[in-house]
Amino acid sequence: MNQDELKKAVGIKSVDYFKSDMVVGLGTGSTVYYMIEELGRRYQAGEIKNIVAVTTSSRSEKQAKELGIPTKDLNEVDHIDLTIDGADQIDKNGQGIKGGGGAHLLEKMVATNSTRNIWIVDQSKMADTLGSFPLPTEVIPFGCEKTFTDLEKEGLNPQFRLNEDGSRFLTHNKNYIIDLKIGEIKHPHLLADWLDHQVGIVAHGLFLDIVNTIIVGYEDGPKVIDNIR
Repeated sequence: MNQDELKKAVGIKSVDYFKSDMVVGLGTGSTVYYMIEELGRRYQAGEIKNIVAVTTSSRSEKQAKELGIPTKDLNEVDHIDLTIDGADQIDKNGQGIKGGGGAHLLEKMVATNSTRNIWIVDQSKMADTLGSFPLPTEVIPFGCEKTFTDLEKEGLNPQFRLNEDGSRFLTHNKNYIIDLKIGEIKHPHLLADWLDHQVGIVAHGLFLDIVNTIIVGYEDGPKVIDNIR
């Protein structure tokens, strides 16, 4: 199977975890696209009933609505039973980096308000340690050059994310993204704590101690890594 076929197989498999009468979180990304398509098919067929979805991006919201899946804002629900999302990199301890698509702030808000989280990825996203994938940080425009300098002083190799025309990428909340090209993150929790305390950084892409189950697409089929935490 090619990479798209791996993603599709994982996306379809993950929908088995959604049940009727759930409030579900729908992530963002190329693998999640296939998950939402399959969820819509089962919802339309009546195989899954009475669900409400909280989405992490306008893209996922538009896709869900086109498939007839009812959606609500995070402010309109009192809990989320299960969120299924992708990840950009996952280490051997089940820690992850997200934010390659620029939606990690919304993704983290939905994930941390969910009783259970499942990540769906193809095998290329699995690694021994985090860091070879750039770590996104969402920063407010005001004072962003100062924030950039602070990250630079720490040796975190920051780079503003740019659009094809050279302008700075804007998130859903009209903030910038500074990607940290670290190479290897030896102590993810220490780095996460430091980033959490930097004024001007709204959210970073380290998703630590969050995921419960990972479904990985391999050439011989999806593999479920369960009971992570």
